[in-house]
Amino acid sequence: MTTYFNEMYEGGTVREPYARLEDWTKAMPAALRAMKQAEAEALFRRIGITFAVYGEGGDPDRLIPFDMFPRVFTQGEWRKLERGIKQRARALNAFLLDVYGRAEIVRAGKIPARMVFQNEAFERAVAGFTPPRGIYSHIVGIDIVRTGADEFFVLEDNCRTPSGVSYMLENREIMMRMFPQLFRENRIEPVDGYSDALRRTLASVAPAKCEREPTIAILTPGHYDSAYYEHSFLADLMGVELVEGADLFVEGGFVWMRTTEGPKKLDVIYRRIDDAFLDPLCFRPDSMLGIPGLMDVYRSGGVSICSAPGAGVADDKAVYTFVPEMIRFYLGEEPLLNNVPTWQCAKPEDCKYVLDHLGELVVKEVHGSGGYGMLVGPKSTADQIETFRAKIAAHPENYIAQPTLALSSTPTFVEEGIAPRHVDLRPYCLVGEKIELVPGGLTRVALKEGSLVVNSSQGGGVKDTWVLAE
Repeated sequence: MTTYFNEMYEGGTVREPYARLEDWTKAMPAALRAMKQAEAEALFRRIGITFAVYGEGGDPDRLIPFDMFPRVFTQGEWRKLERGIKQRARALNAFLLDVYGRAEIVRAGKIPARMVFQNEAFERAVAGFTPPRGIYSHIVGIDIVRTGADEFFVLEDNCRTPSGVSYMLENREIMMRMFPQLFRENRIEPVDGYSDALRRTLASVAPAKCEREPTIAILTPGHYDSAYYEHSFLADLMGVELVEGADLFVEGGFVWMRTTEGPKKLDVIYRRIDDAFLDPLCFRPDSMLGIPGLMDVYRSGGVSICSAPGAGVADDKAVYTFVPEMIRFYLGEEPLLNNVPTWQCAKPEDCKYVLDHLGELVVKEVHGSGGYGMLVGPKSTADQIETFRAKIAAHPENYIAQPTLALSSTPTFVEEGIAPRHVDLRPYCLVGEKIELVPGGLTRVALKEGSLVVNSSQGGGVKDTWVLAE
């Protein structure tokens, strides 16, 4: 039977970070817990924090389940994570700048050319272009799992438009509102500086032609997008405009925003739409979400796009396997955070191993996200495994596989009381004039007993993440 690291209990005793939470849970009878949970849900719904997966039916305004039991890190644990996350963000940006330039890492034989240049996320439209400060990915969401007291692994990198930061901020706000005494008894590092840090980051990468305080806007696909709440939430926090493609136009080498007082020049676009929809003159001609001519303005230094078009090549789950080599190649350092051991099905010997051990492994599509397109072997039926076997055999280059990790668990409020559930962590690293991240991140929790899939689209929930101050 697999044993899992319990972040609160070790050898039957409470670990130091959670010492003050044991009495808190004991002093909360079931009736009070149910009342507080209902209060949290009411607050989330009143504020409008909903998560929709359109096209799947069901409630378009459903809540992501919120678990009131916080996840806690010591300052020492966080410092270790922070150093590793910043190192990884630097290396990923160096890789992106390189592969759209001289591609030295490919020339050196450290990564196969086909994995970069034949990747569907590689955008030839920005080849040879150097964005402001040489930064391609300005908001890097790095998914981390824990398997022991000092054992952390990076599960995947999100360099395009990592979502979920609104939950990190709102989870904290709601916990402080519902349990103020907890925050008086525990010295917890704040996360509410994120919006100021994000605005600083975006302003610091203003384009060459910007000669004043940059005007920033968030570009959203619109209110049908599952993360629309987050787009509007961040725009409000930063005090910037939330715009759709129809609100913008290109003229005279700049991007302009339509306002009630006439056109206003836009300098920095924090885009929350995919590359393919950004500019119908450059990418998909049928896109109704983008701005015709945007890429010409971008390449001429008239506007900055964050994160840059083309950053998605660093999200690829096959490219992920080379990040430790990127760190050595570009930074001359050893990785501070390890990758999960990974088999690339594009390699015949790896593919054979994966097909022979499907029932033991987690298999993922290299371009998949949100928990879709994956197989969790130990939790799958024989039919599901055989269906996946056929998919891999037909297109091995589309898949990677990893061992089923013994993800750590944290106490979680469930119907019968408190029980351990598996968790991961997504910190948000901001890359601009400097690299910043607030102490914490989004903890996602697999609410189904025994489940290792934490994605909200697959029934996962969220928790507040605490980093204890020294």
